[in-house]
Amino acid sequence: MIRCILVDDEPLAHELLNTYCDRLPHLEVVADCYDAMEALEWLSSNRADLMFLDLNMPKLKGFDFLRTLQNPPKVIVTTAYNEHALEGFELAVADYLVKPFSFERFLKAVNRAVSAVPDPRPVVNDNHESGPNTGFFIKGDNGYYRIDMRELLYVEASGNYCKVNLTDGQIVVHEKISDLEEQLPADRFIRIHRSFIVALDKIKTLHSDTVTVGETEISIGQTYSKAVRDVILKRE
Repeated sequence: MIRCILVDDEPLAHELLNTYCDRLPHLEVVADCYDAMEALEWLSSNRADLMFLDLNMPKLKGFDFLRTLQNPPKVIVTTAYNEHALEGFELAVADYLVKPFSFERFLKAVNRAVSAVPDPRPVVNDNHESGPNTGFFIKGDNGYYRIDMRELLYVEASGNYCKVNLTDGQIVVHEKISDLEEQLPADRFIRIHRSFIVALDKIKTLHSDTVTVGETEISIGQTYSKAVRDVILKRE
């Protein structure tokens, strides 16, 4: 569960963010703060993994508040203005949401931030690395799902949908394969065909025009062949 703190002086902003967070099962809003001083007090004795931060607040502005924190959570800025993007980059802000923003845009920001949030779960399997969180959210037939990249075998395109094949099943998602490719780290996943992305560490065998992932043989597209072989063989 990713613990979220909302810092905004507008009640309607809290209402919207709470609604959006409630739609993602791995996000938990643990604090609603209406100014930076309230957030500062809360963070002095509590932990948050992700902070949604408005910039234009009374008493103390958002970035001035952020500079006071020694070990801040990952931050998604939410603001009605977009002229502070450079300053946000300098403060390592994960993403920048300009109000009003849609749930889809919110979801992209969360995925970007969550990829850098430390995973609080204990490591119980040597094959499951510790460190950064390895999940991201995608839209399926029955809501939004959190996909653990450690369990992802391969992605297969099907028009404007994709089949995400996991070690324990399959999810059909409302995403184009190009959009998923942008969300997956290039050092762990590779496009091998216009219709397939595979997890590099799940490849069992490499042949001239196919790879085997799990028990599935997948064709390598001709235009991808050289790049695929170069990447896979360099890992060995």
